Amino acid sequence: MAKTIKDSTPKQDGFRFPGEWERQTQCWIGWPFRTDVWPGGAKPAQKAIVEVVKAIAPYEAVTVCVPREHYKAARAAIPEHENVRVVELSCDDGWLRDIGPTFLVNDAGEVRGADWQFQAWGGLEEGFYFPWDQDDLAARKICELENVDRYRAPLILEGGAIFSDGEGTVLVTESSELVHNQNKMSKEEIEGYLLEYLGAEKVIWLKNGVAYDSVWGHVDLVCTFTAPGEVLLAWSDNPADENYELMRENYEILANATDARGRALTIRKLYLPDPMYFTAEEIEAFDVVEDTTSFEVGDRIGGSYINYFLGNGVVVVPQFGDETYDERALETLREVFPDRAVVGVASRAILMGGGCIHCMTQQQPAGR
Repeated sequence: MAKTIKDSTPKQDGFRFPGEWERQTQCWIGWPFRTDVWPGGAKPAQKAIVEVVKAIAPYEAVTVCVPREHYKAARAAIPEHENVRVVELSCDDGWLRDIGPTFLVNDAGEVRGADWQFQAWGGLEEGFYFPWDQDDLAARKICELENVDRYRAPLILEGGAIFSDGEGTVLVTESSELVHNQNKMSKEEIEGYLLEYLGAEKVIWLKNGVAYDSVWGHVDLVCTFTAPGEVLLAWSDNPADENYELMRENYEILANATDARGRALTIRKLYLPDPMYFTAEEIEAFDVVEDTTSFEVGDRIGGSYINYFLGNGVVVVPQFGDETYDERALETLREVFPDRAVVGVASRAILMGGGCIHCMTQQQPAGR
């Protein structure tokens, strides 16, 4: 029976946050449903998520989490497949990557979960929506469904805010972790908790997230490890784009950093799409609710190809209808992951809700 571990930390118990490329038992996907977060009654986003499920299912098991009132519609929309199950899970929205547990492993192949505190990316002051109490319970529920023990961390954090090389190094951004409405802690205090609850030895702090990322600049849009000692950084060569300077500042940090094992980092660039903006049609398709962040026509959308999903035999890559950079992203990722199929999925509908493919997914390591 799964239990909450209160008298130790993952690091003390020998657990670590694995790299994304390590083998997985399954991935968890959230079902978009809020009509104040997703335009068009959430139907375009749901159709996009179905395509994500279809892209992953041939390579590994997929669990789709859906609130009770949307279960029958979701079950009808998601094709039957031996690797796919749909489970009922109460939540306030479908951001499983951010609200689910961070799965950890030890050398014996045991899996546990880190359960972070969640407050909808800003709390009562600037949270994306209210309430978020069911989201905050999601990690615990998933750990109990999988019968894995969990650690309730004393830190507000989302899964999209952290990446690991699996060998003791963690990537985060100052823009998301030092934001004024998140943890009322010093940088050193936050780093201490990250090391303890991710079983890590070193944190590399990037300065910036991608411009206009609606969740304060999560690292999952800007930079990721692709192997120990290797990173992929979002990039722009357009001096008129705010990301031009932001990414160069991040590049300098990475170029002067070493990982937990003392290695200099090999840096590859993954070009960002050209700037995208909300259209009048898209804005009109949102339901306006008092407690939910709203957008206006012409607001920029923080899109990035870094938010791909890396599975056992597949890389699922967001596509935004960009004639230049969509295909370039696929080509880059084929070079980085030559042993995996690289599949593009139209993702602007997911981006409308504030994130992209990987924001909706959470990976579960295979352990042994």
